[in-house]
Amino acid sequence: VQLQASGGGLVQAGGSLRLSCAASGRSISTAVMGWFRQAPGKEREFVAAVSRNGGTTVYAESVKGRFTISRDNARNTMTLQMNSLKPEDTAVYSCAVSSPYGAILTTPSVYPYWGQGTLVTVSS
Repeated sequence: VQLQASGGGLVQAGGSLRLSCAASGRSISTAVMGWFRQAPGKEREFVAAVSRNGGTTVYAESVKGRFTISRDNARNTMTLQMNSLKPEDTAVYSCAVSSPYGAILTTPSVYPYWGQGTLVTVSS
């Protein structure tokens, strides 16, 4: 599976961005998909994940109520709508795909497929 993340950029605090992740190589309908982020000098952290059919979503506490993850299996895509952005949301955001029929997990090491990341910068 090849993943291509896009949509990052510079935004003021309180603004919004929409990240997209396009998958190719095989259908991702049988896999959990997730977003992770890594700020400078920090470890990669979980942001959000969505189940195979999109019916279940999991969010990090820090983004709950502000971010919305969704997927379109017909188009092999996933999105992350980010609202009310804060300076502490600044990071490189990467999308990831689990192995087929994997569980929704928040640990980066269990996701074998990763996109290259897109930079989100939130100014104060």
